[in-house]
Amino acid sequence: MSVLTRTSLEGSPLADLHELASELEIDGFRRLRKADLVDRILEVHGGAAEEPAPAEADAEADASQEAEEVTPEPEEKPKRARSRPRRTRDADVEPAAEEPKPQPRAARPAARDEDAPEQATAEGVVELLANGSGFVRVNPPDASDDDIYISAAQIRRCELVAGDRVAGPVRKPRRSERYPSLVRVDTINGKSADEVSEGTHFDDLPCGFATERLALGDGDPTLQAIEWLTPIGRGSRVTITGATRAGKSETLRRLAGALAATDGLELTVVLAGARPEEAASWKSDGLVEPASVAGLAASADTQGQAIERCIDTAKRIAARGGHAVVLIDSLDGVPAAAARRALAAARAITDGGSLTVIAASTLPVGGETTVVALDVALASTNRFPALDLVASGTLRPELLVGAAGAEAIAEARLKALG
Repeated sequence: MSVLTRTSLEGSPLADLHELASELEIDGFRRLRKADLVDRILEVHGGAAEEPAPAEADAEADASQEAEEVTPEPEEKPKRARSRPRRTRDADVEPAAEEPKPQPRAARPAARDEDAPEQATAEGVVELLANGSGFVRVNPPDASDDDIYISAAQIRRCELVAGDRVAGPVRKPRRSERYPSLVRVDTINGKSADEVSEGTHFDDLPCGFATERLALGDGDPTLQAIEWLTPIGRGSRVTITGATRAGKSETLRRLAGALAATDGLELTVVLAGARPEEAASWKSDGLVEPASVAGLAASADTQGQAIERCIDTAKRIAARGGHAVVLIDSLDGVPAAAARRALAAARAITDGGSLTVIAASTLPVGGETTVVALDVALASTNRFPALDLVASGTLRPELLVGAAGAEAIAEARLKALG
């Protein structure tokens, strides 16, 4: 069953349909209404002679035609059937008009031979690019000229993540294209693409409070204080708050270093509204390469889009049983609605994966399960850990550090008040 069904197309955003129409080289698609555009996509995808992904029914029809050409007996039966209406004129003579009919049929295999390279099936491992598109690496992890381009629309539609093994038909490069393109995704990790894409939506997966604490190591006083006084678990929703120069970005960098050394985590760093020097520092230290960077001059919408792309990828990892962590520096320049959506994505899926979001923000966004508040007075005088224990806290800490650990946190906070 093709992934491109009427139901899936009608449920897709118009932007996705425009991108798909562009791939199929449909003229004037931007002037079409959505319903007409869906009809046109189905028509070109399923029936155009130049389309590299004919429908299965067309392939079966072509196969049966080939069988008729090489087997003489089936060819005579249609001729007798076609001659019956004309027996009143001459029942014993084959009509002359029937003689040239096999000629167009004989031309069909030549056309299929020309299209055959475009219909070759390829298999490989998905590697995502920062712009949302990607490549199918046929000899992973190395790149080669045989790799296959896969569009951002296909990646979103099939909810592909880096490391997925996919297979499907391929068409040759067009005009100035360097790489062949994947026509459609038939299988994902050995399963039907339809079966995978029709799974439960991420937001509908059952979830609960985090119960598995993230270990942050014992070599840094700030990380030790976070681990035991404001614990973070797999699936936590975290903001690191404080005034300017309180050390939010530096704390995120230290968290990145600790989490990068943790097995079983897919770590992603997003820099939104970052200073140029900070972006260069992340890239030069070689610790964790930011997956997306929207600099200080980027618009609020651009920053929000950079975050959303990484969150979408992390959702797919978590939905398939993986454990993803997204670090965001920061949410201050992002529209409030986009900031809430980013945090709201974090969750511990029941009997499944998890998505943890840790973001720097001057003030709490709302809905956090953990707030790590930094004290600018302590940070500016090099007194670490610079945690403001009264403003910090974790919901249901006993699930992460046990009853005794939760009692110790309460006592430490009481001493800070006194």
